[in-house]
Amino acid sequence: MEPVTVLILVAIGILAGLLSGFVGVGGGIIIVPMLMWALAYSQHKAIGTSLGVLLLPVGILAVWNYHRAGNLDWKAALIIGGTFVLGAWAGSRLSLSLPPDTVKKVFGGVMILAALKLIFGK
Repeated sequence: MEPVTVLILVAIGILAGLLSGFVGVGGGIIIVPMLMWALAYSQHKAIGTSLGVLLLPVGILAVWNYHRAGNLDWKAALIIGGTFVLGAWAGSRLSLSLPPDTVKKVFGGVMILAALKLIFGK
């Protein structure tokens, strides 16, 4: 795996962890689109890899299906998963230090940006 790819995966993991800890989003909202945009993953490979990050706590059977179909990047899932933990810790600390209304506005902004990118992005 190229060093630039590893750096992108680390950035995705930290961002997903921060936003997960901060406003409770991660896999579907952050990891899937970022893998598609930053690393040109197919929709299915991005979903499979995102589920790989959450393998044990969430979707072991779904991950198995994506793995069998060749749509899971295990190395990427492990790198994102490791950095996701650190980002989630930092994001939760930040979120808890702010008023709930501020966190709600950040969450809404993330949702709007993700929706606009999915609707109008390439």
